[in-house]
Amino acid sequence: MSTLTVWGFPDPDAAERVRDKVEALQKQELIQIHDAVVVTWPMDKKKPKTKQAVSMAGIGASGGAFWGLLFGIIFFVPLFGMAIGAAVGALTGSMRDVGIDDDFIDSVRSQVTQGTSALFLMSSDAVVDRVKEELAGEDMTLITTNLSVEDEAALEEMFAE
Repeated sequence: MSTLTVWGFPDPDAAERVRDKVEALQKQELIQIHDAVVVTWPMDKKKPKTKQAVSMAGIGASGGAFWGLLFGIIFFVPLFGMAIGAAVGALTGSMRDVGIDDDFIDSVRSQVTQGTSALFLMSSDAVVDRVKEELAGEDMTLITTNLSVEDEAALEEMFAE
């Protein structure tokens, strides 16, 4: 089963650096990345930029549509006005089936702000101890995940050490 995790970073460049490390871990077969998107939000910008790590040709348009809808809901809906906001609100309901609910959206929206960055990672088959070892020293916070409550607590504890 794939896991969606969202990792937050206190500066706009950190998410790309960690994405590069995770991609190197994939080459070592220590994690399987299904998709990854970096969100960077420099202090001088009104909205964040997103960069998908996996080629759209490889995964098809559905992956891009998912990320586009997700980031539209999280970061841009308030700018669209009531009518479009209501339409996107209806689409948001369908995202609950894949673990994207109001709590997820609110959590990401409140923590990914100007001067920060985030890594949205769809992955599986992680060798957790080795991944943890390679990412030690990175100032990162688990914002949200679709893991069970118990697994999420264990992951947060592991990276807090």
